[in-house]
This record gives sequence, C-alpha cells and structure tokens, in this order.
Amino acid sequence: MKSNTLRIGLTGVASAIVGKENTADKFEKEMVPAFATPMLVSLMDNAAFYAVKNHLADGYESVGTRISISHIAATPPGMKVTARATLVEIYRNRLVFEAEAFDEIEKIGEGKLERFVVRRDSFLKKLDQKTRIISK
Repeated sequence: MKSNTLRIGLTGVASAIVGKENTADKFEKEMVPAFATPMLVSLMDNAAFYAVKNHLADGYESVGTRISISHIAATPPGMKVTARATLVEIYRNRLVFEAEAFDEIEKIGEGKLERFVVRRDSFLKKLDQKTRIISK
C-alpha cells in the first residue's frame, strides 16, 4: 500500500517535439505554424501531474483545476519543448505549482497551475453519473 509522500519541491517534466499535430494551424488553418498555446498549457499540466503522481496514496489522483500561463515566445516545427513544474504549495488537497517551458533556444512560457487530490473512485462515480444524465 502506497502512502502520501507529497512535499514542497517535487518536480515533474514533460516534453514534446513540435509537429503538425501541436501547432496552432492544426486548430485553425489561418493561424501560424508554431507551437500552439493550448498545447503549451497541456505540456505544463502534464509536468505538474508527473511531479506528484508517484507521491499520492493508493486510490488517489490529482486533477487540474486552474492554469494561468504566459506564452512568451514562439517555437517552430521540429524543435523540442520541455516543461518543468515544481510543487510550491500544499494546502489540504490543493496543490500549487510554478511552471516554466523552454524550447532549444529560449524560455517560451511560464505560469502557475493548481491541481486537487481526489479519490479516484469517487471522481469516476461522479463522471459516470453525469454520463447517465446526458445519455437519457
């Protein structure tokens, strides 16, 4: 049985190569062929998830609840983007992270993320209840 070992300073990393599947023009053809902001958000959120996933007690997960980032530089296709998120605050089941992202040349993003620790079975039960409501 795994127990909660959360602590300030835990860090997670997530990386992606910029390609057609994650550039802005994938979402709208008139947009630029550069790493899309929604994909940067996702990468930073994944880094926060990875920071704590092995430190939660059995049966618990963290879920994203708030993200505030700045996308400060463009990244062209072919470059690698790496996001790093560090746990900076724990209050009950609320986790706050500071995140940064870099391409191979410069810093491209920064921000703050929040995740909550939830019981996986309770969370999935609520999702199932909603699914049943809309399926009627």
